[in-house]
Amino acid sequence: MDSRSCPWNTARFLLLAALVPVFQAQTVTVDDSLSGFIGTSVILRCTFINNDPKIKITQVTWQKATNGSKQNIAIFHPSMGVSVLPPYQDRVSFKKPSLNDATIELSRLELVDEGVYICEFATFPTGNRENQVNLTVFARPLIDAELSPQTIIARADHPRKLVVATCTSANGKPPGSITWETKVNGETIVKESRNQNGTITVTSQYLLVPSREAHRQPLTCVVNYQMDRTTKVLMLNVQYEPEVTVEGFDGNWYLNRENVRLTCKADGNPPATNYNWKMLNGSLPVNVEPQNNTLLFKGTVSYDLAGTYVCEATNAIGTRSGLVEVNITESPQIPSPDKGKVSVTEGLDGSKNGHNILIGAIVGGVVLVLLVGVIVFIVLRKRRQTFKGDYNTKKHVFGNGYGKAGVMPPGQQPIPYQEESDEEKKLSSMNVSYENERKVIQDGADFDTDSKRPYFTVDESDTQEEFDDQTLSFQYPPDLTEDMVSQNDGSIISKKEWYV
Repeated sequence: MDSRSCPWNTARFLLLAALVPVFQAQTVTVDDSLSGFIGTSVILRCTFINNDPKIKITQVTWQKATNGSKQNIAIFHPSMGVSVLPPYQDRVSFKKPSLNDATIELSRLELVDEGVYICEFATFPTGNRENQVNLTVFARPLIDAELSPQTIIARADHPRKLVVATCTSANGKPPGSITWETKVNGETIVKESRNQNGTITVTSQYLLVPSREAHRQPLTCVVNYQMDRTTKVLMLNVQYEPEVTVEGFDGNWYLNRENVRLTCKADGNPPATNYNWKMLNGSLPVNVEPQNNTLLFKGTVSYDLAGTYVCEATNAIGTRSGLVEVNITESPQIPSPDKGKVSVTEGLDGSKNGHNILIGAIVGGVVLVLLVGVIVFIVLRKRRQTFKGDYNTKKHVFGNGYGKAGVMPPGQQPIPYQEESDEEKKLSSMNVSYENERKVIQDGADFDTDSKRPYFTVDESDTQEEFDDQTLSFQYPPDLTEDMVSQNDGSIISKKEWYV
């Protein structure tokens, strides 16, 4: 190393070391990024922080980076003032021009304004200090929606999909997003095209098979752009042939009725302009006069008016017809009182029908329970009226024999009697009847004849003599009267069974 260069290198190093704190004390402050829409204004802020009073600022300059080079936009000099260069002369201005604040306003933004902007401060003796900010320019799209210029016709004989509407989001940056809202089933075709200025145009077409149901249905185009939502509502206009019905026949055209007519109703788009009346098999009666969509019947109704009437309606799309069959009766038809009323199963839903069935079932069950209760009450009351006394002191007379509770045959001991329940009484009565029938049959008695013999009940206060006076004139066989005891229900049981 050459010794003669050492003092110079040392001095240079010392100078740079001394300037480092000065560089750190000088700062150019700008925004991180900026954005704006075409036609609006943006503020480009730029300030210089200098903590060293020895540093002098000589000039402030704004530049734009273009293809790797810098293009001057505006300059502020303490003695020369403000200078704005083309093409920004009428769109750029300093807010408060000074050597510490170089903030400018850029108005009427254009897409070409997008790019990197540099704020530079010229200082002495430290040189230039700068910082940069990136500016983004947005283009809000132009939104439009329109129906197809072609006539939309619904053809039942040849259905095919047609473009019925078009929605456009033009010259957007970034591009807008298009969707459709409608109750009409269809499909969309979306196209995007990039313009020379960097914007994008989006087009969406809506296709469907035209039908009469689609007529007058709203079709809404929705464009979403950033945080904005724009809608355009279109009303579909579908043309179709007339749908024809004939009204006026109420099913009650009778002889000598007056002032009857038929009316042709045609639902078409465009409306029907021509109506033609005729009979299905034959010609119109002589007393019938067509008047556009009305068929007038002059005079009174006769059997000659019976038949099938046809109305043909025509519009610009085509011709269609409707018909009605007219019947003539001899006398007026009197409607039933219930005619026109809505039953549970007609015009009402299944839930109400099921509810009525449930109510009917409950009412029927209550009626059935009440009926059974009445029958049981009558049976019990009849049995109480027939039986006198109690089961401990029974006395029955059947023919010229009788049995009495408490009178035991010789050699038998009394058995305590236990009151029976109602159910036990019913079962006992059934068993007794069965035993009586079996015993009579075994003994060879004529049961059919004996069962018809009368009986009566004797009170406990009656004496033997009084009982003998009441004895019937006809008798049962001795063996039957000696061994059997009659019951209140007309049956008989053996004394052995009675005492048991």
